[in-house]
Amino acid sequence: MKFEISQRFFFDAAHSLQREIDSAPSARIHGHTYHAEVTVAGRPDANGMVVDLGFLRRDIESVRAALDHQLLDEVPGLGAPTLENLCAYIAARLQADFPSLSSVKVWRESVGDACRLTC
Repeated sequence: MKFEISQRFFFDAAHSLQREIDSAPSARIHGHTYHAEVTVAGRPDANGMVVDLGFLRRDIESVRAALDHQLLDEVPGLGAPTLENLCAYIAARLQADFPSLSSVKVWRESVGDACRLTC
């Protein structure tokens, strides 16, 4: 059997974004509460766990600290602060310690936008 286990977190951050539509409000610095979900897939080990959630939470906290209450435009390695780049950034920060990372989802609940990266 193959299982997927997930951990969710959130962060508050500001950004600006160059867009073709609604360009004026997006170009101004504004903020959102972002939600994220990290999923690891695999078979349980001898202890019955796909991954020890304590290790996953520890690494997620490091990622969260890099993003929370930041101006995303200035986060090294993120690029343009899009949902797509946030997914890629989170995945890149976690994949070394969690090679069975299967997906990263980032969404903004207040406006209904979401992006899922399948690893």
